[in-house]
Amino acid sequence: MSALKIFPLVLTLMAVPPVLCAQEADAPTQSNVLDRIVAQEKAEMESLRHYSPLVETYIQTRRPDKEVGVAPGGDRYFLGRAKLAKGVELVPLTQDTRTKHNMAIGELANLWSMEFLPRGFLQMIYLDTNGFDQSHYRFTYVRREFLGEVRCMIFDLDPRAKSGKGRFVGRIWVEDRDYHIVRFNGTYTGSSKISYYFSFDSWRQNAGKNEWLPAVIFSQEGSVYHPMAKEQILPAFRAQTRLWGYALGPAREEQELSRVLVETPVKDQTEGANDYSPLQAERAWSRQAEDNVIESLERHGLIAPDGEVNRTLEVVVRNLELTNDLDIQPEIRCRVLMTSTLESFSMGHTIVMSRGLLDVLPDEASLAAILAHELGHVVLAHPMDTQFAFFNRLQFDERETFHHFDFSRPAEEERAANQKASELLMKSPYKDQLASAQHFLEALQSRSKDIPNLISPHLGESLSTSWTVSAAVPADRSPAENTPSTLRSTSIAALPLGGRIRVDPFNDQLRFLKSKPAGTVAEYEKMPFEVTPFMLYLIRQSDGPEIPPQPAEQAAKSQR
Repeated sequence: MSALKIFPLVLTLMAVPPVLCAQEADAPTQSNVLDRIVAQEKAEMESLRHYSPLVETYIQTRRPDKEVGVAPGGDRYFLGRAKLAKGVELVPLTQDTRTKHNMAIGELANLWSMEFLPRGFLQMIYLDTNGFDQSHYRFTYVRREFLGEVRCMIFDLDPRAKSGKGRFVGRIWVEDRDYHIVRFNGTYTGSSKISYYFSFDSWRQNAGKNEWLPAVIFSQEGSVYHPMAKEQILPAFRAQTRLWGYALGPAREEQELSRVLVETPVKDQTEGANDYSPLQAERAWSRQAEDNVIESLERHGLIAPDGEVNRTLEVVVRNLELTNDLDIQPEIRCRVLMTSTLESFSMGHTIVMSRGLLDVLPDEASLAAILAHELGHVVLAHPMDTQFAFFNRLQFDERETFHHFDFSRPAEEERAANQKASELLMKSPYKDQLASAQHFLEALQSRSKDIPNLISPHLGESLSTSWTVSAAVPADRSPAENTPSTLRSTSIAALPLGGRIRVDPFNDQLRFLKSKPAGTVAEYEKMPFEVTPFMLYLIRQSDGPEIPPQPAEQAAKSQR
């Protein structure tokens, strides 16, 4: 211990204080830090003008519930393409007919009601588009805090007097390496009798190249009442807004074009047997149609690139095939639709499930039940319209995507697929766990009237809640082991939205969440199909995506 006490004195005798003073002089002052935060945010806003991501907003209104306290009481849905070069302009791809597309967050539609406006939710990616600086805001330092692996400085922001309406008031998190704002939580000032700004929590994720891009936004508000009549004009609600598809378009194709590939000849095992039989030509033609549809949807950001989640789905499909002695050629592939709507469909030998459906399925047996239904279509050879094997069939405006593609099937094919799925599940490794799948379908049926937009498919069929999956459970199982009613008090029927899948908003890659067990779950914490807050584990990308550099870094340097 004496050595530790003497050591500072030795440093003093070595005349180190001038060096220390120089270091202290180089340490940034609060004013310098704030200048860098402001400059970086301006550079970030300029960088965003070069992007046109997809934007999805899903809103659930909330009503009192005797059993769980609060439950969904209705919903709204919007999916569109943002034109950030023009501010908060949105081009709708599909929409709830009751939802408008104006600028504000909430706007008085008539004397007694208020409408949700999607462009207002997109506005929440911006802290302040005009006047984010120290002359318009007071910054109050709070503390440092880690968001995942990223250390942040926290500041509270208050607009200065007479700084104007629409200013942000709340809290910001600033990563302390390059001074990017990575999260902000609060609202905008200036609500009035005819327009209303909601509270929100906006997150950005690192895309590499010193760039943080808007990824997710959670919004919540209690009931809004008319200021004079005291009548409710907007119910309590929660909303999730997601952005993805920043790297769509020429950057991805140019990256593929510039790769150095080594050509490996494909050799047929049968010497000289290189011709296609009529059957093989028919299969290849169908496969080409599938490939064309997948390529088109992926190009528009509606289907995720191939990745680890697809491999997991394909393992479950292989389990069903192997235990039922199926040899299906060409092999079945699985892909994931990026949207929150709960849907699945098959086209040829490709099975597609939505991210939202994967999010809410409680376990692997429930996943197997949905995949078994789509596998049933394949086994029964329910046909796909192969017109999409012609490339000219894919030349249409993006806004017509959901009108152009339709993979729903006749009711008789759906019933036949349900029957075949039950047969497949009877022989599968999941045969003793199917009560949870039935529990899921029953929960979906009970909530269906409150979440009509969530269960309205874009490309396929609505989930068949009338299908009795538990009929596939062996009869020798005891009622206590296989009835969904027993599970209601001991298990989770469905997860909330966002409960399983994490999305990289830049390159659209999906991965499964890796979270710690939550322990005992109270009844009100089960939240099946419900909107919940986002809490991201932020990381820095060590090597940025291989795309042409964006001007954010250059702009930031010019501002410093």
